[in-house]
Amino acid sequence: MVDLPQKKVGIVACSGEELAEGTVTRLAALKVLEQLRPKDTVTICLPLFLAGGEGDRAFARFYPTIALDGCDKRCAAKATELYSGKPAASVLVSELMTERDLGTMRRLNDHGRELVNRTADRTAHLVDELLGKPWDRRAGEFTNETTVEEAAEPIEATCSCGSGIPVQQVNIDGQVVTLIALPAIFQQFHEQGKVPGDGVTRELLNLVKVYNPVPAEQEANYLSALEREYTAFCAKS
Repeated sequence: MVDLPQKKVGIVACSGEELAEGTVTRLAALKVLEQLRPKDTVTICLPLFLAGGEGDRAFARFYPTIALDGCDKRCAAKATELYSGKPAASVLVSELMTERDLGTMRRLNDHGRELVNRTADRTAHLVDELLGKPWDRRAGEFTNETTVEEAAEPIEATCSCGSGIPVQQVNIDGQVVTLIALPAIFQQFHEQGKVPGDGVTRELLNLVKVYNPVPAEQEANYLSALEREYTAFCAKS
């Protein structure tokens, strides 16, 4: 396997700036990221995610995410599922509300601030649950084994675009495909002295398939593209 960053949970908060509930989701996400579970979480910027941010989309494909939505439109959850994969968990602020009056989007009242805490606590609990279950990176779902991560010490919140997950865009049969972990795989093979060739290319494909879905009917095209890209990588190294 390739040496990749520690497993974390991505937090995707809705950007419903016209609603007080949207303010609740953003403040709750910030509390989880900076106070409750800073070493176990990263933020996924929804506007950048929608605009095609590679780092954010790669993270959401590679690791479990929690979508925080203010209303039943569920924009954060739907965007995550559309561009990367179904969120591992979701929190809907409107379902946690006990009072309708939360204040305004710019200034929450006591009920709104209490809802921030309740939403953050619920999200932190989900983070603990997700980190207590092994995540199948290729399938985008949980496996049946049980592992537990070590407790975290508070640190500064980080974003998924700086999470260190290496990706590379490759032209495969006329289509540009983003392959997760490919730069790290190339580096590992190069350090092991493996030179481009049929056997090495097949080995590359097998490892690429651990981290990325590869359609069976496209394997020949992937092999050709991987040999081309690895040859270019070795020539520059």
